[in-house]
Amino acid sequence: MQHICQAMAIAQNAVVFLFLLLASLSTSTSQSIIQISSLHRRTFPGGSRSSLGGGNSDDVLYCDSWRFSVETNDAGSWTQIPARCEGFVKDYMTGDKYSSDSEVVAESSLKFAKSVEVTGKDAWFFDIDETLLSNLPYYAVHGFGAEIFDEKSFDEWVDMAEAPVLPASLRLYKELQRLGFTIFLLTGRVESQRNVTEKNLLDAGYKNWEKLFLRGPSDTGTLATSYKSEKRKEVEDEGYTIRGSSGDQWSDLLGFSVAQRSFKLPNPMYYID
Repeated sequence: MQHICQAMAIAQNAVVFLFLLLASLSTSTSQSIIQISSLHRRTFPGGSRSSLGGGNSDDVLYCDSWRFSVETNDAGSWTQIPARCEGFVKDYMTGDKYSSDSEVVAESSLKFAKSVEVTGKDAWFFDIDETLLSNLPYYAVHGFGAEIFDEKSFDEWVDMAEAPVLPASLRLYKELQRLGFTIFLLTGRVESQRNVTEKNLLDAGYKNWEKLFLRGPSDTGTLATSYKSEKRKEVEDEGYTIRGSSGDQWSDLLGFSVAQRSFKLPNPMYYID
């Protein structure tokens, strides 16, 4: 009988020990899950976990998704950024996220360029505004795209020839030249802005492009996609193979006579058909 009691006591102790062990493991696992969850909380451009540009978390989430739809061209044609996203776009364009996105696009572009066997008639097209040069100083006083575009005031800004360089694009531009690509610049600016545009480009560090296309009288009223396609076709007719194309608008890249690879730079401030 004594042996039976001892055995029962040992069994009870084992059960208690097993219960305590399972409880300890459960607590440890729960803490790990909580810690992992906190690590995966959303971090938005500008470094804030909960808000950006002074907006509430719902605005931040919406505006981040809206920007994604713009960059993927899912949003289609639009004329103004949503009013609730002005602070978000401001923080994106003036913060580290925009610079980082631009750097990644440039790195991807260069990786492709280095894979090309350059033959001497290999063309690369660049748009200018928000591709080589930044108009952020202008848009900073016009709501970062929250205001309807005003052509007169924008032309006055262009005539100042003070648009700053986009550093990642300048590095890509120079590296493409070193690799032997022929550079063509294709912009929606008009012919009367040639001198100020060339001055701005040269001051920013861009040199030795093959040709700068601007809109002439015959291009007035032509949608950007058609206008830029026609100019690329002219270059193809000269015997060039268009290897790459860089632009901040889908109208810079789509249409006909498109590049072997096209690279879209970020721009949530405006849309051009």
